[in-house]
Amino acid sequence: MYEIAVIGTSWGGLSAVSTVVADLPATFALPLVVVQHRSSDAPGLLAELLQLRTRLTVVEVDDKQAVLPGHVFVAPPNYHLLFDRGVFSLTTDAPVRYSRPSIDVTFTSAADEYGRGAIGIVLTGANEDGAMGLKRIADRGGYAIVQDPATAESAVMPQAARRAVTRSRVLPLARIAGHLVSIAPPRPPSQRHFGAHLA
Repeated sequence: MYEIAVIGTSWGGLSAVSTVVADLPATFALPLVVVQHRSSDAPGLLAELLQLRTRLTVVEVDDKQAVLPGHVFVAPPNYHLLFDRGVFSLTTDAPVRYSRPSIDVTFTSAADEYGRGAIGIVLTGANEDGAMGLKRIADRGGYAIVQDPATAESAVMPQAARRAVTRSRVLPLARIAGHLVSIAPPRPPSQRHFGAHLA
């Protein structure tokens, strides 16, 4: 059973991620973690902008924050995001592929922490970050999803991910949310009631 979904994106990512989260129901059970390349001095508006598009709770991650179901967690600028026994860990280790946060770093951590319970999703982007991390998720038994490059604002990142994980599920952007809903575990009854009340 899947336990977490992690999205990696860069160029064109705000629009792409907004499309995904807008189509997720308020009862979506998995934690959804978003790693988008941003400059170190980028204003912390990504979480606020995504919140306008979804009924799920969107938060920018703090160090040692618990990984909770039914939330969208956004990696803060200038930190790598890792997973450690049910909580997030933020580090200021050196950038990877000129990026911090690095998609590869977060995907690799998700693969090592969750194994078969991890879903990795690579969306639009103008470099190859995320390809090796997605391969790690697939190699550990997790599930790899790649945006169809034909629907990406920049096809470089999804093309690299497809080359690295030839057995990945390639989907047009508009179908990714529905596919996530179809493979996610159902929310427990108490949480379904809570989510319905919030909605």
